[in-house]
Amino acid sequence: MRQFFPLLFFIVFIGILVGVNIYLSRRFNFYFSIENTKILYFIFPGLTILMIFGVLPLSNTTNGFGSFIYMLAAITMGVLLYLVLSVLLVNLVQLFTNFPPKTYGISAIVLTAAISLGGILNSWNIQVTQQEISIKGISSEIRAMHLSDIHIGHFRGKNFLQRIVDKTNEQNVDVVFITGDLFDGRINLTMEELVPLTQLNAPVYFVEGNHDNYSGIQTIKKYLRESGVDVLENEVTHFSELQIIGLNHMRADSESFNMHVNDNGHTIKNVLSTLNIFKEKPTVLLHHSPDGIKYANQHGVDLYLAGHTHAGQLFPIKYIANLLFAYNKGLHNFKGTQIFVSQGAGTFGPPMRVGTKSEIALLKLKPE
Repeated sequence: MRQFFPLLFFIVFIGILVGVNIYLSRRFNFYFSIENTKILYFIFPGLTILMIFGVLPLSNTTNGFGSFIYMLAAITMGVLLYLVLSVLLVNLVQLFTNFPPKTYGISAIVLTAAISLGGILNSWNIQVTQQEISIKGISSEIRAMHLSDIHIGHFRGKNFLQRIVDKTNEQNVDVVFITGDLFDGRINLTMEELVPLTQLNAPVYFVEGNHDNYSGIQTIKKYLRESGVDVLENEVTHFSELQIIGLNHMRADSESFNMHVNDNGHTIKNVLSTLNIFKEKPTVLLHHSPDGIKYANQHGVDLYLAGHTHAGQLFPIKYIANLLFAYNKGLHNFKGTQIFVSQGAGTFGPPMRVGTKSEIALLKLKPE
């Protein structure tokens, strides 16, 4: 049954898009009394087609024009979401008021523009959040910066990464953990874009994310190693008093479904069983998505660090993300294994954050 999930999702998604296009066309015809109503049935479907065929097919383009189309399509995706929500809100208000139709139409457009612009500005506001976490077995505090989902690509590049590095260095951290999705496409996949990482004043550990795989994971790992980053691939290493487990992006177990993972047979369950893990040592596990925590718990992991969810990134999608992920953001505890899920520093698709934040997390690991 799992193999049919992508197809079912696609069918439902297309059905929703068709309904939304009809709805918006009718509402805007009502708002502005457009004589040639057929034009609306070309405009909204045209924007929808741009959104679909401009994002995924062009995510790895290195062509300047292709990148422009990608960015236009990604912004359109966010704007259309908030146009639909704004029109729905205006329709609700219309039940209790009696203004000219054009007033409602202009209100919906203004509201859409305000939310979209605010979301774009918010996505560039990198916020340092702080979290204290007790760890058994360490004798003194370890200050760790958790970075995830930076998404260097069409919208973000060297300057964005430099801001993250500067903010990280300001916190005087002992170690930096990067849990994947450093890149979001090949357009800025160069050593030059990663120069800021060489300025970090602490050791850096990296594990891959699904978008790194889409963008060219071997090239990314090569550049990172040349930049002095410790790339972990299903292995155990040590920093100070910490045992660090770094896993490639994979499913929790063979029974789990994850459309963002290449099905190569590796799972968190079977990979952890092959590693030389000392349960008595204070242990941090790095994995891109917050999956398989019960297996981490079985191997004595004290702290599981992940990202991937973006906390939903956009309202109201963040509420859907809460249903999709057992751990969507922040700190949680599973039978003694703590898991911290970053909201991520960057964005995927629309360069917007509404109801979430662009986060880099200072974790103060304290002796229990």
